[in-house]
Amino acid sequence: MRALLGWILFCLVLPASADDVLRVGSKRFTESYILAEVVTQAAAPHAKTEHRQGLGNTAIVLAALKNGSIDVYPEYVGTIDQEILKHERPSSLAQMREELAPLGLGIAVPLGFNNTYALAVRGDTGLRTLSDLAGQGDLRFGLSHEFIGRADGWPGLRERYGLLQQPRGLDHGIAYEALAQRQVDVIDIYSTDAKIARYKLTVLEDDKNYFPRYDAVLLYRLDAARRFPAAWAALQKLEGRITANDMIAMNGAAELQGQPFNQIAERWLAAHPAAESVSTLGSDPDKDTASSKRSPPGLSSVLFGPDLARLTGQHVLLVGMSVLLACLAGIPLGIVAAYRARLRQGVLGLAGMLQTIPSLALLAILIPLLGRIGIVPALVALFVYALLPIVRNTCTGLAGVPRGLRQAALALGLNRWQRLSHVELPLALPVILAGVKTAAVMSVGTATIAAFIGAGGYGERITTGLALNDNNMMLAGALPAAVLALVTQGLFELLERRYVSRQGMA
Repeated sequence: MRALLGWILFCLVLPASADDVLRVGSKRFTESYILAEVVTQAAAPHAKTEHRQGLGNTAIVLAALKNGSIDVYPEYVGTIDQEILKHERPSSLAQMREELAPLGLGIAVPLGFNNTYALAVRGDTGLRTLSDLAGQGDLRFGLSHEFIGRADGWPGLRERYGLLQQPRGLDHGIAYEALAQRQVDVIDIYSTDAKIARYKLTVLEDDKNYFPRYDAVLLYRLDAARRFPAAWAALQKLEGRITANDMIAMNGAAELQGQPFNQIAERWLAAHPAAESVSTLGSDPDKDTASSKRSPPGLSSVLFGPDLARLTGQHVLLVGMSVLLACLAGIPLGIVAAYRARLRQGVLGLAGMLQTIPSLALLAILIPLLGRIGIVPALVALFVYALLPIVRNTCTGLAGVPRGLRQAALALGLNRWQRLSHVELPLALPVILAGVKTAAVMSVGTATIAAFIGAGGYGERITTGLALNDNNMMLAGALPAAVLALVTQGLFELLERRYVSRQGMA
């Protein structure tokens, strides 16, 4: 117990970023994963590197960059200009650098391609421009959640083109399939998406020039260039070397062939020293897919992949530590609620209110508050969600102790703390254990959100599967979590039976 508490304390005081590790972040979509792997591997010969992948949307990854949890991540000038710096009109790189400098951030290494936003429809609609959408009130829009909320996304697009449709929020990873199955009619896409050609979509012309350029760059902490001079020099050599065809082919290798992000990046880095501007990955993703004749890996190979032990360890650690912390706080709170009638509703109400906070919103709030990503904010979030069943069951168990037994303990001359520790808590323990079991089983499922802020666990597979629309990858994350939940429940039930049998023998 002391060792575990010491480990918790160590995690809480651990600096957000070690000085000797270059941490690269990525958002939760295919291209960001791949570019971050290219950056990580390009710097690896010159410094210790770590890829913290799938950190959610711009707000989360930017907060991680500001507080030093990551040092660099691939971004796009249009996003920096309008979403981060809140410019209404396009500005120059020099102006953006000037405004980012007070934040300790900088822009560097234009990678060589423009990945602009666009809207796409099925090829049989007859639509050609964004202006054509204005008179089509029956069209169903399925747009990514970030695009709907971005300053350079749906709000401005709707105003510029006079669009009256109400979009549905749809994860980018499943948007193409939803469009092909006619569940939606219009989706937002990136111009380097490999699936555009595969699904024979029409990319609508931006005839009123709404979208700015989204040239890929590196957004980084200014101190990272000073801390890792050799690695930074290696990253600067990436400038202008990734073409749009390269990026389409790499996206296709991930989304159409199921190749791992790290292998795709490794192949590109190995092939790029050639004189040709287009890498040996190929410029036509459909042709490349056909020629390689590679199919995505099956469920069993993904499920029992080499990362299973690591992800299991991370998941168990998150669940165990968060439930332990919730017990240390929740059981005393439950005791207070049981014996202080005036405080009962307030304590239970507060625990219930905390559990209603949306998980991703809570994580986004905790990152700037705690100044880090990873295990610490994930533990705080899981701790919050585990509190209610423990507090409630502790209060209920103590309230259910028979009045006669309380009076008998009083007649024996036991003081309040002796009655609580020797009589009331042992009698209430089965109910308290049931609350801890509920909290633990719930935490197994909730812990999958930890992957959105780089804390690992089975959620890593789920977020990657969502980005790739890979059902096998998502199942490879969901199935172990379900098994772990069943094992957790079984262990608690075994503990409860042993306790009841001991009570019966006593």
